[in-house]
Amino acid sequence: MSEELTEKVAFITGAARGQGRAHAVRLAQEGYDIIGVDICADIPTMTYPNASEDDLAETVRLVRQEKRRIVARPCDVRDFTALQRAFDEGYATFGRLDVIVANAGIIRLGEESDDFLADWTDVIDVNLTGVFHTVRAALPAMRAGGRGGSIVITSSSAGLKGTPSLNTSGMAYTAAKRGLVGLMQNLAGALAPEWIRVNTIHPTGVLSGMTQNPAMDALMAQAATGDDNLISGMQNALPLDILQPEDVANAVAYLVSEQARFITGIQWPLDAGFTIR
Repeated sequence: MSEELTEKVAFITGAARGQGRAHAVRLAQEGYDIIGVDICADIPTMTYPNASEDDLAETVRLVRQEKRRIVARPCDVRDFTALQRAFDEGYATFGRLDVIVANAGIIRLGEESDDFLADWTDVIDVNLTGVFHTVRAALPAMRAGGRGGSIVITSSSAGLKGTPSLNTSGMAYTAAKRGLVGLMQNLAGALAPEWIRVNTIHPTGVLSGMTQNPAMDALMAQAATGDDNLISGMQNALPLDILQPEDVANAVAYLVSEQARFITGIQWPLDAGFTIR
């Protein structure tokens, strides 16, 4: 355990599985207590299941296995009032906040639904507005501590390089992930005098519930035949098909550490060379 991170607290959204769980466990290994939320319910416009309450309970078990404390609650980041309540409960328990990892995100895989406007709205509301809600709910506590802090926003390789598509959810995903860069830059510039650092990370495909499901399997099979779809142009430069969530969590652990105390306002590609293809 690194002494520099002992007895600190991180607030993580999308904490029930995938990258969010990996962040919670990795930071727990570094001495962080965790405030974690996840929707733990499906969204009708999405074509794969979201995490469950059992998934969130497993994250709790894994964090406690690292001898750290965790307050974890089902919560939809689109609901600011509920998100504020969940954060406040964790903050009341731990009394401080050092890191925010705004990680929750969705995309509809496959064809548009019959309600393309809902496809657009749900992705924007989770992936962009949900990040704004996350920071808005927790930032006052971070600033009140007077110790600085680190905010890491999960964008995507799509936030650096758009993929040709007329699919509504795909366009919304790219627009939201690119919009997070602007949000990050606003925050980074405003908060730098307080030693609060803000950065975006831009992973390529990561092993998670978003990428391991029948809807994604169908897209991959279609792309393999040469048909254009949402993922047909998404290939890494390195001979690596997909990242493990722990790969991203290791990068986040560095980014929030004292070793990265001078890094703010960056867009960090964790993309296996995707953006140079």
